[in-house]
Amino acid sequence: MIIPVIMAGGIGSRLWPLSRELYPKQFLSVTGDMSMLQQTIARLSTLEHSAPILICNEEHRFIAAEQMRLGGFEHDGIILEPVGRNTAPAIALAALKAINAADDGDEPLLLVLAADHIIENELAFIDSVEKALPFALNNKLVTFGIVPNAPETGYGYIKAGIVEGDAFSVSEFVEKPDLATAKSYLATNEYYWNSGMFIFKASRYLEELAKFEPEILEICKQAIATPSQDVEFTRVDSTIFETCPDKSIDYAVMEKTNSAMVVPMDAGWSDVGSFSALWDVSEKDEHYNVIKGDVITVDSTNNYIFAENKLVSIVGADNLVVIETKDAILVANKDKVQDVKAIVDKLKKSGRAEQKLHREVYRPWGKYDSIDFGARDQVKRITVQPGEKLSIQKHYHRSEHWIVVSGTASVLNGDKTIIVTENESTYIPLGTIHALENPGKIPLEMIEVQTGSYLGEDDIVRFEDRYGRS
Repeated sequence: MIIPVIMAGGIGSRLWPLSRELYPKQFLSVTGDMSMLQQTIARLSTLEHSAPILICNEEHRFIAAEQMRLGGFEHDGIILEPVGRNTAPAIALAALKAINAADDGDEPLLLVLAADHIIENELAFIDSVEKALPFALNNKLVTFGIVPNAPETGYGYIKAGIVEGDAFSVSEFVEKPDLATAKSYLATNEYYWNSGMFIFKASRYLEELAKFEPEILEICKQAIATPSQDVEFTRVDSTIFETCPDKSIDYAVMEKTNSAMVVPMDAGWSDVGSFSALWDVSEKDEHYNVIKGDVITVDSTNNYIFAENKLVSIVGADNLVVIETKDAILVANKDKVQDVKAIVDKLKKSGRAEQKLHREVYRPWGKYDSIDFGARDQVKRITVQPGEKLSIQKHYHRSEHWIVVSGTASVLNGDKTIIVTENESTYIPLGTIHALENPGKIPLEMIEVQTGSYLGEDDIVRFEDRYGRS
């Protein structure tokens, strides 16, 4: 049985300010209503497979779980990486988990997919997977090579070797080329873009990893030997996993093995690695503008314009990217969008929060929107989903005033539990143990006014938490 392995790590800094460190691009809805993670799962609907295994960063676990729940997708657990160590160790953890969970005699077949790719032709995608299946069952390590339609310098390439039915042996993997080299690759019809998608037996991958990178395999075995299971999350030993070499599957295995095969795929694929790539795959108006949100254009062409919170007006502009979010605005030439990462680096060096998170932040219980800041005060709009509860906690540096806008709140305030309904409020003094719960059937909407000498999110002492954060 095919087990999809969905790699949902990474920070997607080239799509800032849409993506942030704590809300990377795989969780964005860039084409259609579903996020890229949800689209990755949805396109498997016509393929016979078992529940997928997800791999993501510890800090993204609740977003991943919530998107799976909202999409109605089943999964076979979410492996949490305490630190990023690239794709070779991540896939090893999934392979070990799949083998440990398999019934006697079953041979898990892993279909390794990235959660942040766009594929326009899902039928062609499934056709390529089915063509690769016999080779994977015959102990080959199969990758999917994207049929190039341009001399792209942002992708690595795979050179095809000897043809074997619907696949080719892999002659070599090559790094991202310059433009002249990319043009020469296209002229030969022997090169494919490296998609980063694979299918192979879990046991065969581990055999080749043991041959070429035994340290990675041994560390992964130790890290997952006694996992900590927190409902749907699998935590590996962080101290052990941190010692693992940081290597991609290409460097660790695929470039060294004699069992590598490539199956061509022509399915409208993009890794959406920049706003120009996002413009390429998005629906455009008659002036070749991509417009998202409340936007007015006059005499403007070839732009990507995203308005999240305000009216954005563009006059006489061509080939621009304009992104407006609640807390940041980006204006860039579409030919220079690869340099957006430099903005993120500057934000990170200066310690600015806009690099790390959006003004609106998602939590396992709901979300909050920081709508106003002062020197000693902060105002948040808080949404708590029905049946959810924030941790039992206290603060050393701030007091809080809660006003319920809609719904019903059950509030622990010191040694008393009270019910607060619409147009009512309660005050939480500094140092008081408190908790907030939504016992109702509709979302709880409330305004929180914080006052004090320090208002950072790390001024929280948790005593009890149903989401494992205490």
